[in-house]
Amino acid sequence: MAATPKQIISNITIDGLSMEAGTLLRYVLPLNFQRRRLASRPSSFPRSAKASLNSQGDYRGPKPKREWVADLVSKNDGVVRSLPIYVGGISLLAVLFNRTVSGIAPVADASSSQSRADLLTLGLGVTCILNGLVWLSIKPKSISVVNPEGVECQRIFSDLPDSVISELIWAWESLSYATCCRSLVVIYDGICILQIGFAAASSSDEGGAMVVDANKLVLGSLYNGVIKSGSQSYLANLSLYPGKSELPFLPSNTQAVILQPLGDKGIAVVGGDTIRGFTSSDQAWITLIGDKLDATLAKVVDRIPLAVEERS
Repeated sequence: MAATPKQIISNITIDGLSMEAGTLLRYVLPLNFQRRRLASRPSSFPRSAKASLNSQGDYRGPKPKREWVADLVSKNDGVVRSLPIYVGGISLLAVLFNRTVSGIAPVADASSSQSRADLLTLGLGVTCILNGLVWLSIKPKSISVVNPEGVECQRIFSDLPDSVISELIWAWESLSYATCCRSLVVIYDGICILQIGFAAASSSDEGGAMVVDANKLVLGSLYNGVIKSGSQSYLANLSLYPGKSELPFLPSNTQAVILQPLGDKGIAVVGGDTIRGFTSSDQAWITLIGDKLDATLAKVVDRIPLAVEERS
């Protein structure tokens, strides 16, 4: 049956509306859906860790906590050390004043509760005074950075590939920049691979640095102890260790030393200019650098001649 003109117009209108509705659904619904997804997705950072800059460029975010007690004590060290003396003295005066104005006999009576309390207060006051005197007499020794007493040198094992030399220089520059390291000596397979930084002055060569005797170091107790244990040895205050005599190539006033094993074939001697200057993070980092140097040197040392050259 043929459609009438009115039905044709109605069909066209309905199809047009369907097409427009489909177009709207195709463009509107995905946008709303994306908004819902973005709104419901949790942030990858906690709210407390977010920070931003305002229009004036000021920092707006979490600020580090301040230790008010530690700051107060460090800025008023002398007053804090004397504080127990003042507290003990004021306590003694308060007890004497109390017995004077209260009408109690000046002679202590064991049967009187007031007398027993006063005796206890007197003992505590005297203890505070003695504690303050001890605090004033004992002061921590200040730890400061020292200038190494020696000469600067840079001796590198010759015939090494450029990549290995670059890695050795990188290790030295990284340690000297980020830690208190001022001397670095690398011994591997009985050979002095690297001697860089400050070294003790040589008695035979005026103005020159003392050459590292690798054979003597390998036979020493420090080297054998580190190789046997396979772990890092930290001499936080080198002057207290008798093994200092086995490291004559370091400056005489070297404050701290880290002995880092390089596998079972070598050792890295890291000298610092500050007592207890190497932190736990520094020690862990030096361990990783030692593992990297061991993996690198193990590939090339067996294939190169025994020669050492000095580079300026």
